[in-house]
Amino acid sequence: MRNEREDVKAGLKGRDLLCLHDLTPEEVALILEFAGELKKKQKQNVPHPYLPGKTLGMIFQKSSTRTRVSFEVAMYQLGGYSMFLNVNDLQLGRGETIADTARVLSRYLDGIMIRTYDHGDVEELARHADVPVINGLTDLQHPCQVLADLQTVLERKGRLKGLKMAYVGDGNNVCHSLLFGCAKTGMDITVASPDGYKPNEEVVRLAREDAGLTGCKIDIVTDPVGAVTDADVVVTDVWASMGQEVERARRVRVFAPYQVNPALVSRARPDFIFLHCLPAHRGEEVVDEVIDGPHSAVWDEAENRLHVQKAVLALLMQS
Repeated sequence: MRNEREDVKAGLKGRDLLCLHDLTPEEVALILEFAGELKKKQKQNVPHPYLPGKTLGMIFQKSSTRTRVSFEVAMYQLGGYSMFLNVNDLQLGRGETIADTARVLSRYLDGIMIRTYDHGDVEELARHADVPVINGLTDLQHPCQVLADLQTVLERKGRLKGLKMAYVGDGNNVCHSLLFGCAKTGMDITVASPDGYKPNEEVVRLAREDAGLTGCKIDIVTDPVGAVTDADVVVTDVWASMGQEVERARRVRVFAPYQVNPALVSRARPDFIFLHCLPAHRGEEVVDEVIDGPHSAVWDEAENRLHVQKAVLALLMQS
């Protein structure tokens, strides 16, 4: 007789991962549980070739350190192969339509990871691909990063449900995925962003729908001090994301009161942890005393990109 875990696992086979809103709480829990198992195997040098002979194509329109290295290493450790595909070489959406690119790549590959700007491009790729498509980052969502964030919190705190996360800064793709991630796992989240930079209203609406199923609370505020007060987890991100460089000077002025520094985090719980998806602009959204301090978990967080992505790859691309 099949157990519940096997049913959830079977339900992920062949699926896409475009946004955490698309997953059930049980599916998120399974990914995190499996990621922990794979991390333990790796630390104990136990081989875990779940994807022998499988090939992942990796399309990059936005450059990356962590995404490229972690996905390449993940496929290697799973017994498969990864292929870097420069978007300029593919002429994605220009010389050839996204739909045609998806149809062709599906004949060669067992899965596609794409890191790009327009979330709509990823959705179109997934509509026309016959293999799983994984969102490595878009301007709207960053699901793999947030799965790593959740794994890090789970490791440090032993639970997710009932904790309070405070996100301070731009209501960007990381913020959007954190809203969904917290909603799916029952973690309260308060987002503090200045007016004009709050998270997407539709994302907030959908996240609150998800939160209704797990009983957590979502607040969107402008006051960073109130947001961080009694927080178990404090998160921030760069003030100007890739593609927003022309706005940098203005954003630095607007976000200055949202810097994560010792004065701000003194309002968090004494055992809070600090997260940042990296790269960090030290001296802007966060200061050295915090990111290098005893509460920082950013290096575990960066490592966990490898483990959660291995779990995602193995579950979606399973034979």
